[in-house]
Amino acid sequence: MIQKKICLLGGFGVGKTSLVARYVHSIFSDKYLTTVGVKIDKKSVTLDGTDVDLVIWDLYGQDDYQKVRMSYLRGASGYLLVADGTRRSTLDTALALHDSAQATVPNASFTLVINKADLADQWEISEGLLDGLVHRGWRVLKTSAKTGSDVEDAFVTLARAMTQP
Repeated sequence: MIQKKICLLGGFGVGKTSLVARYVHSIFSDKYLTTVGVKIDKKSVTLDGTDVDLVIWDLYGQDDYQKVRMSYLRGASGYLLVADGTRRSTLDTALALHDSAQATVPNASFTLVINKADLADQWEISEGLLDGLVHRGWRVLKTSAKTGSDVEDAFVTLARAMTQP
């Protein structure tokens, strides 16, 4: 059994907690609960015949008043950068968090998740911008914690990247 630590990084209210709840417990709630500090969940998956325990750290959202402590990333094998497709500024926050995360855990795998795909008609993040990140070698997925669309793919994609030699 392999154990891997994953952190969720992103701005305030982008859906990090909802993504974890959907992935780990298969639930979604419209009630917004602010994460204070960190919430830790665990899920076991089998990847190519290997059992992997994912220890998922849901970190509080970064905003103008509160910065994420990079010390939470110590020991992480990977992280999901989460942005809200309906708020362009959350992508800027995710990109800044990525720069800080790379300084703290430079060998960690990461995947950018643009959440709230169910609201795609309200998105402020352009396809061109996302295509540019993909062209730079980034893994970019569009998810919806509400519908469950591509949520499992986001975690499994990251888990595969973390377990590849």
